[in-house]
Amino acid sequence: MRIFKALMLMLFFVHGVFAQERSITGTVYDEDRKPMPGVTVKVKGASQQTSTDENGYYTIPVSTGSDVLVFTSIGYVVQEQALQGKNSVMVTMQVDAAGLDEVVVIGYGAVKRKDLTGAVASVDAKTITAAPVSSALEAIQGRVAGLNINTTEGSPDAELTVRVRGGGSITQDNSPLYIVDGFPVSSIADIAPQDIESIDILKDASSTAIYGARGANGVILVTTKGGKSGKTAISFNVFTGSRNLANKLDVLSPLDYVTWQYEHSLLANKPENYTQYFGNYQDIDLYADVEPNDWQEIIFGRTGNTYNQNLNLSGGGEKTRFSVSHSFVKDRAIMQMSDFQRHNANFKLNHKLYDGLTLDIGARYSDTQVNGGGMNEQNEVSSADSRLKYAMLYPPFPVAGLTTTTETDDDFNLYSPIVAISDNDQYYRRKTVNLNAALSYQVLPNLRLRSEFGYDNYRNDQDRFYGATTYYVRNVPAGDHQGKPGLILTNTNRNGWRNTNTATYTLDGMMGEDHKLNVMVGQEYLFTENQVLTNAIHNFPESFLFDDARKLTTQGIPSSVNNYFDPDDKLLSFFGRANYDFKGKYLLSATFRADGSSKFSPENRWGYFPSVSGAWRLSDEEFLLDAKNWLTDLKLRASYGSAGNNRIPSGLLVQELVNSTTHWVNGYSNYWAASKIMANPDLKWETTVTRNIGLDFTLWNGRLSGTIDAYLNKTKDLLIKFPTSGTGYDYQFRNLGDTENRGIELSLNGAVVRKTNFDLSLNANIAFNRNKVLSLGSLENYIESSGWASSAINSDYIAIEGQAIGRMYGYKSDGRYEVSDFKGYDAEANQWILKEGVVNAKDEIGLIRPGSMKLRDLDGDGIITEADREFIGNANPLHTGGFSITSRIYNFDLAAYFTWSYGNDIYNANKIEYTSTSQYNSRNMIGEVASGSRWTNLRPDGTISNDPAELEAMNANTTMWSPYTRSFTFTDWAVEDGSFLRLSTATIGYTFPESITSKLKMQNLRIYASGYNLFLLTDYSGFDPEVSTRRKTQLTPGVDYSAYPKSRSFVFGLNVNF
Repeated sequence: MRIFKALMLMLFFVHGVFAQERSITGTVYDEDRKPMPGVTVKVKGASQQTSTDENGYYTIPVSTGSDVLVFTSIGYVVQEQALQGKNSVMVTMQVDAAGLDEVVVIGYGAVKRKDLTGAVASVDAKTITAAPVSSALEAIQGRVAGLNINTTEGSPDAELTVRVRGGGSITQDNSPLYIVDGFPVSSIADIAPQDIESIDILKDASSTAIYGARGANGVILVTTKGGKSGKTAISFNVFTGSRNLANKLDVLSPLDYVTWQYEHSLLANKPENYTQYFGNYQDIDLYADVEPNDWQEIIFGRTGNTYNQNLNLSGGGEKTRFSVSHSFVKDRAIMQMSDFQRHNANFKLNHKLYDGLTLDIGARYSDTQVNGGGMNEQNEVSSADSRLKYAMLYPPFPVAGLTTTTETDDDFNLYSPIVAISDNDQYYRRKTVNLNAALSYQVLPNLRLRSEFGYDNYRNDQDRFYGATTYYVRNVPAGDHQGKPGLILTNTNRNGWRNTNTATYTLDGMMGEDHKLNVMVGQEYLFTENQVLTNAIHNFPESFLFDDARKLTTQGIPSSVNNYFDPDDKLLSFFGRANYDFKGKYLLSATFRADGSSKFSPENRWGYFPSVSGAWRLSDEEFLLDAKNWLTDLKLRASYGSAGNNRIPSGLLVQELVNSTTHWVNGYSNYWAASKIMANPDLKWETTVTRNIGLDFTLWNGRLSGTIDAYLNKTKDLLIKFPTSGTGYDYQFRNLGDTENRGIELSLNGAVVRKTNFDLSLNANIAFNRNKVLSLGSLENYIESSGWASSAINSDYIAIEGQAIGRMYGYKSDGRYEVSDFKGYDAEANQWILKEGVVNAKDEIGLIRPGSMKLRDLDGDGIITEADREFIGNANPLHTGGFSITSRIYNFDLAAYFTWSYGNDIYNANKIEYTSTSQYNSRNMIGEVASGSRWTNLRPDGTISNDPAELEAMNANTTMWSPYTRSFTFTDWAVEDGSFLRLSTATIGYTFPESITSKLKMQNLRIYASGYNLFLLTDYSGFDPEVSTRRKTQLTPGVDYSAYPKSRSFVFGLNVNF
């Protein structure tokens, strides 16, 4: 009886379970009521999932009558349908139209993408986090047409140069304005990519004029993630991996190195230089068996590692939404003795105080720390530090008496690469705090008031140690202190305050259903103060390293204490915008901004920046209605406007006295002296006027979409550094000259395949930009020196009317001098006699003999002088761009992102130094001058030949000139094509199905593997064509000298959502 009751109870229970499970059927249609196959149907929060068949029909089991069905298909808006006891659910999917209803952030507001009248590009969170990088700018590199982002070097905290449509200034910064959650910041390098909701790039004046004084070079708007109503969501993302040196250059082998040392010693008539260190020439073959030291591998070849994690909590209810996150990045760099780490915290809160009144609060904190040697000296007078230089030039094996000492030897200028790193050591810490608060009050249904308050603090502490190998110690301090270690401690503290008040009035339907008008007016005040404290201590004991100097500062001699406040930077602004929409077909927008800047005198203080733009939605016109089945959207845009630039230091109106000079009196810097910048009370605004015409299109319900833009930007009244030689000042800022940028941009997005378990998308963009100097006013030209070789090479860049900024200026190479160029050799005078009519380049290269570099005589006078220099290179690319391939195959996702640059030249300064011994004969060189490739005077028996016939026979198969020179010379031989195609990121990931994640109480679980800098196609002979190491001015781009080499990394990651 008990068994019977138990069986009956079990049957009853099973019946109850099955009674709860039932099947739901239905059909899914598109907007034309046609059945849609391949639509994914799943039960929300459960594992049940199916797809519609070719007739749009589906069947799916559910557990309860209160379940919710979710319908998804690429290119369509996600639909959710509550069952509410129903057994059948019919759904009509709505076209997403490639994000036409996506909200785009613009200045002091937002609009739907379909209503844009200006040139604005957007990158969403999914794209930003697709690449496993720690910088948001790296994440969007190559993703936006007209946005050119270059990683200047390979160090973990390397500077990225960012240009929107080229930039118009000659001597001043061309970086765009960065706005994060409404607050202007100097950089977005300290914002974690995982915290960003979207990045919007404003490219034309109709979009940027609302920012007036700061919008001339484009505006990048960053919106960080905020909370959403619903259950608290937890997101955790982490990736870790390794990085290694991506490329190395060939250097001379021990045998080649010693062979050249021997030949050089004989050519210089100093054979003792060879025998002192290398022995007898008869034993030279012994060096063929010497194992070389791979200094590139020793210095930059360690396996670095990277770790990046981000934790985010978000949620809220009807009145309050919040988001809080923390990110941590730690990099062990590929160079010895260096590492990098950063902490980020982000908090956002939105709270409805009561009906119509909303409070928004935001806070961000960033703490970046860089430790270790090899800090770039780009802010010094001369070359970047010697971290790479000596890794290339140091002898390839230990040489007694030459490489066994760390002391400076000016005769050879040789330093151990390891010593060179420790001699240029640093501790660098950067902290930023951003606080924002805003009150919004909906006074009337169509009137909204908003007041924003912000505070920004930037603190930079930098301890720099300079040892004997650094340019600074050897050249900058007073004579008695030169050659002895020095320590410079610098603290920068900057505070900024912002208050913005806006009123937005909307007239929708008040003038009829077809008319919409939105008007916004506002006022803004920005105030920035900056303090710098610098302590310089010199003359430490020669044995001191960085830690010794920091701990025992009293062992050095204080040279100066420089403590100064920059004059306050104040900006008062009034602005407004009106947007008019007629039937959604005809759109008109106008903006105006007035800026008053404390950087200018009262007579020139105010700048006025208007703009107007319009758009015509052709796809809604009757003559295109028949194309609606394939033409989803077609919009023509045009704009005209102006934006300003006041990026000059404060305090230029009257002559300042400063104590941060390097004028030395009795071993000490002057405490007070006149600034090196001559005052100019007549300065006024630099203004950029832009014209833009564009076309936006979407075809086949989002299968293909894109944008085409053509623009012309002219910048006038350039704020330029005017040379003032002979006055005692370095320069004076003046309004002088005009420049132009014109170009075309194209972006395409294609959803190639849309299937239930497979989709494939392709995206590409390309941008053409041409810049030109229209006028330099009273200047005939503007000549700039890159400075990599100190005074050995001067004036290697030039700006001239009608030419582009970034033009390289030097000599044309004409190969090398051959024996046939000479009458013969005068043994008594130890010199070769040139034939009549052969160009004489002695004054430039310092030595004329067969095998010497030969230069082209442009003016025909037979002698090479500075008058024979001309334009030999252009750092500006013909076009830049990127493309990506993304795919999903069942639960696997694949992505590959490529970037390219085409037609730009690189100034390979490394190649000049690495193929010339100049006055330093003991240095190693690169393989380009190996035996058999370079000119040689050395006979097999170890004697020097000066016999013309014999030399001609010995060098019949060589192509390179002799490295035996007395000076560096900049020729077009050192200018190389910098074009490249890079596979910047490739990723494969797997998302676990809901049947697994639901058991683990997870909403989503994804694992992935990524590679960065995996492939590079280029003809450039240096380490990497994406390089620019002379960044003190806009006039010297594209120089490759002693750059930190780039690495290749592989990471594994995990994304979890709860």
